[in-house]
Amino acid sequence: MFFTKGHGTANDFVILPDPDGELELTPALVAALCDRRRGIGGDGVLRVVRAAKHPAAVEHAADAEWFMDYWNSDGSIAEMCGNGVRVFARYLVENGLATAGPAGLPVATRAGVMLAVVEADIIAVRMSTPRVYAASTATIGALTVPGIAVDCGNPHLVCGLHDGVTLGSLDLTTAPAVDKTLFRAGVNVEFVEPAEPLDGLDLHVSMRVHERGSGETMSCGTGALAVGAVALRDAGLTTGSVAVDVLGGRVVITRDEPGAWWLAGPAVLVATGEIDLAGLGH
Repeated sequence: MFFTKGHGTANDFVILPDPDGELELTPALVAALCDRRRGIGGDGVLRVVRAAKHPAAVEHAADAEWFMDYWNSDGSIAEMCGNGVRVFARYLVENGLATAGPAGLPVATRAGVMLAVVEADIIAVRMSTPRVYAASTATIGALTVPGIAVDCGNPHLVCGLHDGVTLGSLDLTTAPAVDKTLFRAGVNVEFVEPAEPLDGLDLHVSMRVHERGSGETMSCGTGALAVGAVALRDAGLTTGSVAVDVLGGRVVITRDEPGAWWLAGPAVLVATGEIDLAGLGH
């Protein structure tokens, strides 16, 4: 099995070319591929398959040739991954499967069709409109932090830190406890603190994230989108840009005048190779 390894702000993925949907991808195989000691290592798997060849994407085939079949590192399937779309678009362009034109490149996902615009090192993706919809909390040990639920095509809980609690003090080795009646399918939890203003940007924050099915990751694109949506709302802004610092770098969330939401940041491919499936022992 051939693969490519890529990442967006250190949110890393094993990319599997499977244009005709012939690969027998299973939760056990995905978990083995993502194992950082026994496999390739990654926060998830991106399968590159034509939308017309996958039952979850065939309805989008008229709008997007390619479907990003995204799996979390534990073998569970997720609706959407913002950094994954950016890395996926980089893969399509660098392998001659799509053209990086000014009109953008459509990519089908389980959350709908996203549009990726490739400009040199930066890839911007037009995301689904985030829906801020409920108050809730996340608990880590003895610490309970209030948060806001945001639907970005997948579920998020954005928790602002207060009362002297800092990002560096959090232990995210285990999943924060959340309201399971509100988040029946699990939730990605973002913890946020303000950062110093940056020239040319309206807001600047830092975040850490615990992703369902993957644990703490170095970055989360849809998580940054959720954080940006809450930050703009709390600042009383209907449009604007939010720099979001993650452990793996920086992405920028923008809501433009027409009301579209964009996630922008670097996406790179770092290796290609061939996997010995027998050696994975899955």
